Amino acid sequence: MSYDSVPGLRAERQGPVLRLTFDRADRRNAVNDVMLDAMIAHLAAAGIDESVRVIRIDAEGRDFCAGSDLIANNARSERKPRVGSTQRRLPNKANRLIPLMLETQVPIVSVVRGWAVGLGFHIALASDFCAAADDARFWEPFMARGFTPDSGAAWLLPRLIGMVRTRQLLMLGEKITGATAAEWGIIHVAVSVDQLDATATELVTRLGDAPTVALGLTKWLLQSGNGLDLDRHLQNEAMALELSSRSEDFGEGLAAFRDKRDAKFQGR
Repeated sequence: MSYDSVPGLRAERQGPVLRLTFDRADRRNAVNDVMLDAMIAHLAAAGIDESVRVIRIDAEGRDFCAGSDLIANNARSERKPRVGSTQRRLPNKANRLIPLMLETQVPIVSVVRGWAVGLGFHIALASDFCAAADDARFWEPFMARGFTPDSGAAWLLPRLIGMVRTRQLLMLGEKITGATAAEWGIIHVAVSVDQLDATATELVTRLGDAPTVALGLTKWLLQSGNGLDLDRHLQNEAMALELSSRSEDFGEGLAAFRDKRDAKFQGR
């Protein structure tokens, strides 16, 4: 498949890795509609591209992402939008991106330095793993701007950190560092900025070398299990086990166990 770059978002295939890089440093990598549409298209394509085994999201410049570019996204017309324009627009934009990140069976790693604000924060939250600089800054700016949270913030955060800390972030607008985000369990790991690239690359490589079918189905079980009772979840586990145990990587895993060696999974 072809993954084309657009202004503000670079897309590159690096072996089994699809790397998406915010490239709008002059705007602190604020996401406009062109970037958002491309990101959605690339994630959807990667979800059915058997050659992509992991997705890495990072950024050029000092900051990861300053959120949605409200000025650009609201400057399409000189006329005031009709009532309901936000309600009509969001399902095809940010409110499509976040569920897609959660539902795709390809593991996603975000790499955060500098500021991750609003949508940028939520992209980190919706990733399977986020590695951040310990001095990165995470912020929900909604109360400071006088409007309510979007792109899944009030759904994602309570499931990760509970209501008390969620209120600190969403209702009081408290800013936290990467080190605090890791301590709270919002992100996977926080390291010094000079170690960030090496830490992220090691994590991406580890996921890219993993048994892809089993990894994707495990992600699906974790996500789908949120809204199911135990009986239905166990049915899903049985189906996932049936599928993963028929993969070539399962055969390799058994052979490696028998031969007392490390498995070499091919993602099949």
